[in-house]
Amino acid sequence: MTAKKHPSIKDTSIPMKVKKNIALIAHDHRKMDLLDWAEYNREHLSKHNLFGTGTTGSLVADRLKLPVFTFQSGPLGGDLQIGTAIVNNEIDVMIFFWDPLQAQPHDVDVKALQRISIVYNIPMACNRSSADFLISSPLLESHYERFIVDYSQRFNKDFDVE
Repeated sequence: MTAKKHPSIKDTSIPMKVKKNIALIAHDHRKMDLLDWAEYNREHLSKHNLFGTGTTGSLVADRLKLPVFTFQSGPLGGDLQIGTAIVNNEIDVMIFFWDPLQAQPHDVDVKALQRISIVYNIPMACNRSSADFLISSPLLESHYERFIVDYSQRFNKDFDVE
């Protein structure tokens, strides 16, 4: 017997290839943490396509001697560009070392990026421990069907919780 699914759950998935598109982002006081982590995990990262916001992407490319596609700096729209890439299924994984102790001039963009990552079910790591778990997962180097939730029912005024 199959359980009846709630109407807000849709059987949709996005196929992720073995070679993932990984976004690397870090706030100023976390850039050295991300660079250290990326250097330690260079072998894993070299198997994937790397993307980054302006300064972080350039620093990673210089340190790792790997190609990194760079968007604008975060405060200049880079976070929004990565969010757009997520919506367009061009980013599979996001490593975002954000600074929990300092307000950012683009906090609304940061929150929007984190929200869109959740909406599109993107694996996301926000600190070294979660990044270590994510990079070491066997799923990172295999095909994966990323499940997509249909949130459209949330906008239905007649939506009832059972």
